[in-house]
This record gives sequence, C-alpha cells and structure tokens, in this order.
Amino acid sequence: MAPHNFDDIIERDNEKDSLLENELRILYHVSQVLSRSLDFKETLSEVLGLLHEEGDLCHGMISLLDEESGDLLVTALHDGPASLRPVRYRPGEGITGAILAVSKPLVVERISDDPRFLGRIGVYDLELPFIGVPIMIGEQTAGVLAAQPGDGVSALSLHERFLKMVANLIGQSVRLARNVEDAQQELKKERDILRRTVRGEHGFSNMVGHSRVMRSVFEQVRQVAKWNTTVLVRGESGTGKELIANAIHYNSTRTNGPFIKLNCAALPDNLLESELFGHEKGAFTGAVSQRKGRFEQAHGGTIFLDEIGEISPAFQAKLLRVLQEGEFERVGGSRTHKVDVRVVAATNRNLEKEVQEGDFREDLYYRLNVMPIIMPALRDRFEDVPDLAHFLVNKIARAQGRELTIDDACMRLLMGHDWPGNVRELENCLERASVMCENGVIGTREINLIGIQGDSGASLASSRSVDFSDPDLDERERVIAALEQAGWVQARAARLLGMTPRQIGYRIQTLNIKVRQI
Repeated sequence: MAPHNFDDIIERDNEKDSLLENELRILYHVSQVLSRSLDFKETLSEVLGLLHEEGDLCHGMISLLDEESGDLLVTALHDGPASLRPVRYRPGEGITGAILAVSKPLVVERISDDPRFLGRIGVYDLELPFIGVPIMIGEQTAGVLAAQPGDGVSALSLHERFLKMVANLIGQSVRLARNVEDAQQELKKERDILRRTVRGEHGFSNMVGHSRVMRSVFEQVRQVAKWNTTVLVRGESGTGKELIANAIHYNSTRTNGPFIKLNCAALPDNLLESELFGHEKGAFTGAVSQRKGRFEQAHGGTIFLDEIGEISPAFQAKLLRVLQEGEFERVGGSRTHKVDVRVVAATNRNLEKEVQEGDFREDLYYRLNVMPIIMPALRDRFEDVPDLAHFLVNKIARAQGRELTIDDACMRLLMGHDWPGNVRELENCLERASVMCENGVIGTREINLIGIQGDSGASLASSRSVDFSDPDLDERERVIAALEQAGWVQARAARLLGMTPRQIGYRIQTLNIKVRQI
C-alpha cells in the first residue's frame, strides 16, 4: 500500500507542476495581449479566448464597473451570442453582483446549486463549477472576472488563484485605459473650447463695419463660406484680406479641418515648391528626411495663399495642376498624391493687367477668380473708422491688461486722415498712441505725437466755398457739392453739411450718388 500511495503523491505533484507551468505560460501570453492592442474591448475578448483555449477555463466573462451608475456592465464574454443585449448587475444582484458587493472571490462547485445564480446571460453549463474574482484597482473594485473550469472540482483552488493573477493584470490595464480615456476627454474638451474661441473670434458678429460696401462684403462671405468654391480676396495691403480668409474657413463645413496659411511672396520658387508640395528624403542638399507640404497638411481643410500674385510664371503652371486636379508630386518624388483642399487666395495686384502683359497665366487667373471678394480701402469707408478704432483700442487694452478709451476730438482727427496703410496703419497708430498714453484716454496729444495732424478739410472748404443753404440747391446737389468740396472724402463732406458720416452715407445710398475715387 505504501508504494502505491507514494506513486499517487508523485503523480499529483507532477500534475500540479504541469498546471503551474501552463498557468505561467498563459499569464505571459495574457500580459502580451494586454500590452499590444489599443482596442480595449477587443483585448479583453482575446484574453478570455486564451483562458478557454489554453487554460480550460470556459464561458469567461469580464464585467466592468460603470462609474456613472455604479452597476457592473458585461464588457466581454467568450462563446456568448453575437448580438448580446447590454447586461447589467447592481451590487449584490446575482453571483456577479455579490462579488462586487464584498470585493472577494466566490467559488461554487456546481453553479445551478447556488440560489443567487440568475442565468441572465444563458451561456453557463449548469453542471460545472463557477469561479468569480474581483478586478481591483488599488483598494477599489473595478469589475469581476468569471469563468467555469472544464476539469471539474479537482483544482478549484489553483484555478481561483490563477484567475486572481489574471484579474490583477486586467486591473492594471483597466486603470491605464481609464487614464488614457480621461486624458483624451480633457484633450477633447480643450479642443472644443479652442474651436469655440476661434469661431467666436472669426464669427460674423465680430466683423467690424456697417458701411454699405462692407455689408456687401460680409454678405458675400456668408454665402461663399457654405460651399467649397475657390475664393480670391482682393484689395490693398492692410485692408484685412487674411481676416476674410479666416472668416470663410471657420464658418464653413471645413471648420473642424486644418487651416494652413502661406505667404507666397516670402519664398523663392525652389523653396516655395518644397513648402507647398513637400519633398522626399535626399531630394536636395539638406533634405535629411521626408516632409509633407502645406497642401498635404491642409487635407480636409483650407489653405490660404497670400500674395498669390507674386509667384513666378514658372511656378504658376505647377500650382495650376493642384488647383485643377487636386494632384501633385513631392519634390524629388514620383508618386502622385491627391488631396481634398479648399483654396482661398489673396492679392493686392492688378491680375487682369498682368494677364494682358503675359506676367500671369490666364488659365490660373480664371481658376483662382471663381469667387472674387473685393476689400475696400479704409478711405472708401470712413464711416467705419469709429467702430474700427473702438474695436482696435479694446483689443490693445486686452493685450496690455488695462483700460483704454479714445476721446471724441481724437476720433475726429482719425476720421480726417486718409489712411494709406488702411486698417493695419490704423491699428499700428493706435498701439503707438496707447504707449504714449499715461491716463488710459487716447486724445489729440497722443495722436499728434505719432504724426497725425488735423485734416485740411477746412482750408479746402474755404477755397471752394458753396452756400449749402441756397434754396435753389436740392438735396442731391447739396450732397454732391459737399463731396466735391471735400475731395470726395465722405467724413469731410459730412462735417461741411453738419451730418454724421453715417447720415451722409445713407444720403449717398438713397440719392444714388456714384462716389468718385480720387
């Protein structure tokens, strides 16, 4: 009898060693699975598959805690129905809920004998044992791992210990996944906040100007923003062409896509080609790696090509292809890349004249000039100067972190200036004046210090005086006479008639007076 008992002991020890070795191998494979996949649910399903195929632990189930409701939600199930409806367990509900409630393992030798068994999922073998262990993150229960050993009750304690080790690995992955999810949520919140901020800054409500010509521009922007039409913004330097491009992008269906900008006048042809189309590694000296160009970066969004009139005729042909076909090759490459990009271009040059003189390709001109938007010079919309000045002063005040205002006398001087540099010059002058301002009120002293003096409207009026009270003059003749006397500067004409710039602008519109450009 003794030798027989001794052989039994050796056989049991060998079986135990074999089981432990198998469990170590499975744990290694589980750790590999948990570390290589970004799809967390897919990873958990693969872990349960390993337990079934290599560990004889069938009908595996992983339930994770829903932090909002406090319930357990079945997240992964091996050998379950393909279209399993969402299954939840409240704390203490069923065997799974009982494990959550006490945060301790539960072993049942025959699952159908336990009165807490609900059979809600419909996959368990009623004659087999059941083992469930909590998935812990620190001191908190994050879920439950459960399975049925296929070899009966002979090694339940070993299977329990093994499942606890697997649950520990899953708990670490759950914690990592939640940290990643929290970080992603924070990034999404920041992204949404930034998007709302940018849209607010470039929304139509923040576009300054109430003159008739600017209202027309704003209406054009509203209409063209809805579509993917190529836009050519034209106007003198400093009129705000880039602001119009911003407004078009951030009020379009591409607002969630990238908005890429490039000043075409800032680079020579060879660098401009690399900047727009990218280059392959080794394409030229210094090209130590592959680089995407601005068109690739703008895929799904908008590209703004400022100073488009400055590009050479040789480069115009290369640009024409990407505008027509959406195709290009990187510098030094032969592979054709296709992109979906909306183009907004801007120029202060007379492209029609350059086409006639052969300096600008006619086909490129028509490709760009699908929807032209003309930005008026500031001298042609003097009635917008007060609104612009107040807007810019508030902007400067925010940047300097103090209160700033502008007095009426200063405003009259600003309205009497011709502003050859347009809105950019106005902003620069106000910023210089704010630096000279000590008490927070920009007045005539500060404006005079930066070189803007009183206008010549009074002397002009006296040299060509007209009696505006003459009863023989009707209203239209009176307004035209004032405009002629003021050199067709509306703000000056308004002062001659005792009107505000807005009032004379309304008269010009209703009386159908064609304003001359002097």
